[in-house]
Amino acid sequence: MSKKVAFVGLGVMGYPMAGHLSTAGHQVSVYNRTVAKSDQWAAEHGGTALATPREAAAGAEFVMICVGNDNDLRSVVYGDDGVLAGMKAGSSLVDHTTASAEVARELHAHCKELGIAFIDAPVSGGQAGAENGALAIMCGGEQDAYNAAEPILAAYGKNVALIGEPGAGQLTKMVNQICIAGLVQALSEGVNFAQSAGLDVEKVMGVVGGGAAASWQLSNRYETMARDEFEFGFAVDWMRKDLSIVIDEARRNGASVPVTAMVDQYYADVQKMGGNRWDTSSLIARLKKFS
Repeated sequence: MSKKVAFVGLGVMGYPMAGHLSTAGHQVSVYNRTVAKSDQWAAEHGGTALATPREAAAGAEFVMICVGNDNDLRSVVYGDDGVLAGMKAGSSLVDHTTASAEVARELHAHCKELGIAFIDAPVSGGQAGAENGALAIMCGGEQDAYNAAEPILAAYGKNVALIGEPGAGQLTKMVNQICIAGLVQALSEGVNFAQSAGLDVEKVMGVVGGGAAASWQLSNRYETMARDEFEFGFAVDWMRKDLSIVIDEARRNGASVPVTAMVDQYYADVQKMGGNRWDTSSLIARLKKFS
């Protein structure tokens, strides 16, 4: 059933996600800080580009947000021009930003006072997952709110699940980033080791990738890593932002994340090498530089 949906934040993830909502038959209005991007999206998909988050959210049954961090999120939610100023009781706010669990709980409490449902719903799968409508979406919130939002999320989510109470989606995304950090470092070491040993990397990874070492990172990144190509997927700057959220949360909940903290510093080295916009697989460039 067609719904009136607003999408705020048309970056490399939000742009195709909003497009899938339009393709699914929903009436989509969009807002982006860079006006040219929202105008481009509207011209391409036939939706409506609005000048403020409030205008985009006005009358929408569902408002989806995908911006950079906690501060960006608050800037488009609160205030006279924020989405909450345009939303009505009974509507739903779904946040796809990778942010802190703290801000998710804050927004849930604020929305509840206004009679608005809230779901924190960070995503995983990268730009390719967004473009192909095959994202993993990890949700936190109340069951009724999730049940209402799930059919909308199906437009771009392949694996969508309610994990728990508000904030649980963000905490699950932190687990995701912890796992990725360790996997990419290990894969970097494996590829670099194979090259240093004079092995045929393609043959090596063809064998180990069919066994217990198999992973998405291995299947999708070893070839470009071996060629020192890092223009794919999630940028180092954004990964460091995510890992800082993980490390802060670990301090609060007492979890030990030594490998994550170490890899965060390795990414700091990549930034010093000028690799801020390289993708996360660029850890191998650091290995080669400092080996």
